Amino acid sequence: MAPRKAEKHEADATITRGTGNVFADLGFEDAEERQTKLRLAHAINQVIARKRLTQAAAAEKLGITQPKISALANYRLGGYSVERLMTFLTALDQDVEIVIRTKPRSRAAGRISVVAA
Repeated sequence: MAPRKAEKHEADATITRGTGNVFADLGFEDAEERQTKLRLAHAINQVIARKRLTQAAAAEKLGITQPKISALANYRLGGYSVERLMTFLTALDQDVEIVIRTKPRSRAAGRISVVAA
């Protein structure tokens, strides 16, 4: 007996463009804070990798324990404030610059963004 050919079924699908903030798209009330923490943690993890620091060495440099570095490396950020994450970046010899400007008229509300150079 010959193998059956798979039948093609086209599902009705709706594609919605995201906002650029997955936390907002998922309905989190603190979406901007979560996104900011995520981007800061990503920058921290990139610096640690670029400097080839072990978790123990990074922990010592940041004044925290190795398990907390592990949590940071795995983006478990519940125990960290935005301010603390920025302090970690400065401890890793990075400058953190905050720029405030008027939003464009095309956007309904202001936003918070983190840009790593």
